[in-house]
Amino acid sequence: MLPVLALAQDDQRFLDSLQTALENAANDTVRLDINRQLGFYYQDWAPDIGLGYHQEQLELAKKLNLKLWEADAYQQVGYCYAALMNLTTSYESYMNGLKIAEDPSSSENPWGYQNFSYSKSPEDARQSIIGMIHFEISTLYDLSFSDDEVLYHLTEALRIGEKLQNKKILSLSTRDIGVLYFKNNQPDSALTYFMRALKYYDDSPYQMQSGAIYQFISDYYFNKQNYDSAMYYSRKVIEITLNENKLASLSFSQIQLGAQFKQMGQLDSAIFYTQKGIETAEKRNYYANLGSGWVQLASIYKLQGDYSQAYDFLEIGKTLLDSLNNAYIAKLVQFQNLEFDNKIRLHELEKENIQTQSEVRTYSLLAGIAVVLIIASLLLRNNRIRKKANVVLEDQKRNVEETLGKLKATQSQLIQAEKMASLGELTAGIAHEIQNPLNFVNNFSEVSNELIDETLEEVEAVKTRHALSQQQDSSQDKESMAEITDLLSDVKSNLEKITHHGRRADAIVKSMLAHSNSGKGESAPTDINTLAEEYLKLSYHGLRTKDKNFNANFKTDFDPNLPKVNVVPQDIGRVLLNLINNAFQAVHERSKKADSDYLPTVTVMTKLTANGQQLIAISDNGPGIPEEIKDKIFQPFFTTKPTGQGTGLGLSLSYDIVKAHGGELTCKSELTKGTEFIIKLPQNS
Repeated sequence: MLPVLALAQDDQRFLDSLQTALENAANDTVRLDINRQLGFYYQDWAPDIGLGYHQEQLELAKKLNLKLWEADAYQQVGYCYAALMNLTTSYESYMNGLKIAEDPSSSENPWGYQNFSYSKSPEDARQSIIGMIHFEISTLYDLSFSDDEVLYHLTEALRIGEKLQNKKILSLSTRDIGVLYFKNNQPDSALTYFMRALKYYDDSPYQMQSGAIYQFISDYYFNKQNYDSAMYYSRKVIEITLNENKLASLSFSQIQLGAQFKQMGQLDSAIFYTQKGIETAEKRNYYANLGSGWVQLASIYKLQGDYSQAYDFLEIGKTLLDSLNNAYIAKLVQFQNLEFDNKIRLHELEKENIQTQSEVRTYSLLAGIAVVLIIASLLLRNNRIRKKANVVLEDQKRNVEETLGKLKATQSQLIQAEKMASLGELTAGIAHEIQNPLNFVNNFSEVSNELIDETLEEVEAVKTRHALSQQQDSSQDKESMAEITDLLSDVKSNLEKITHHGRRADAIVKSMLAHSNSGKGESAPTDINTLAEEYLKLSYHGLRTKDKNFNANFKTDFDPNLPKVNVVPQDIGRVLLNLINNAFQAVHERSKKADSDYLPTVTVMTKLTANGQQLIAISDNGPGIPEEIKDKIFQPFFTTKPTGQGTGLGLSLSYDIVKAHGGELTCKSELTKGTEFIIKLPQNS
């Protein structure tokens, strides 16, 4: 425990220096920053004290009109309320912070923006606060076992983290997505995310709380009954949390290590580490860890046959946990009821309407025509209220459906991104491994061809010399020479085939490397019309160079008002070249079988859509694509071309590049009428 004592002394010096600085602060701006630091110091182990400092930060931020600091203060206040299990107030505080941060004008006063998740600009700071609030809201929903909501908010945090390349947000969101997989009995997927989170931690200036990831990894290996690995990571957790003076995490990891020793039957070690966890929890009154530690200690003593101690510890632990659970359930019910407030209000309104109608009917018996008029007016009022209530309910239903749609789309994108990332790594690995032997095959086949050519020349020279010297060869010599010539010709033919297929494999490898390396260029404002025209001509003349019989018409229909769009020009050019090449090859193939009236034509069209997207359409009047293979054309290595004429990676690569730019690539085709590929790029790509 010596490191903990040393850290405690350092903490006290740090706390004293902050308190002195706060007392001597020259202005409100300095007080704002110091209150935030003091809030961070207390919020994990004394959230009630931390809450006071963050509330002071909130008041100062409002006074100074520093919107980023105000949004951050709401986030930290929400964090403290969550630690105090006041889930409803925590949620409301997070939503207040989110509302401020989602307004772009909140970054107009940029003072101190670097304080927020190591941001590089005021806009980055604003986005990082939004990402962190989504992450922390996910923890609230995790407490209420709402996995769909948890995944939605974690996915939003992950999206922002990837956009900003913010390693803090990336590490936290990937870690908790892993936890979600672990809870849903998908341990291997969970481990993938834990390892990703660990890599983000290692590359990030944010080095706190990495022990939590190691604890999850330890639990993974323990469930796999790989006890050596589980113990290794558990001890690493203890080492990290001890060095960071994270006593809550330290006590939890010590109790977890005790549980692992108990599971393995090493009861003395189980008691030792469980007691250590209890002692650590007692230093800061971490009641949840105390309760679980005492209950675990009771179960260990029971296994040893010491029923007296087992009973005592069980009673203490269960009493504490029951009281915590009762308080937790009350807070949880309050939080879960929060989203039903509007429905309850509508229900009360409906009851009020029914009661009003009943009273009106009663008075109508007494007041005659006058009351009938009142009834009519009240019924009209009720009708308007009901219509408003129906509109509210319809809006809520529509919002729920939109949210579910966004969640499903985000999940699909996340799965697709994971698949493509794995495919890219696999493709690059395979390509690099194949490249060297391919080079040897091609080089040796070419050298062998040259040697055979030289040998054939020498054979011809020998024949010539014999003829000149008027020497008469025997029939046996002539047959031998003929056999040698035939054999060498056969070998030469075989080597030519090896060279041909070696070059084809080399082309596949280069396509695979291009597939894995796509999207790594620099974005720049690009004129799509100019780019499309350039690659249309490049494709046409390139195909004419390879095949003198190739001939086709091409047309353009460019929108002259198309603004420049921020893309990687060489990547989008590669997409255009792939699609235009395919179109020309399709019409060329059809022209070989069609009658003389057929005019092979490829058209490239651009336009700006109503929602601001840039649309590029490449169409041909070729044979079309059969319905049964339309769903496969964007899969890697799938091709309809004859063997040796295609790698099956062009459309897959094009699809990935467009997706990486935030756009979409789709295909329309009809047999005997032709095919159209449509690219849509967002204006802010």
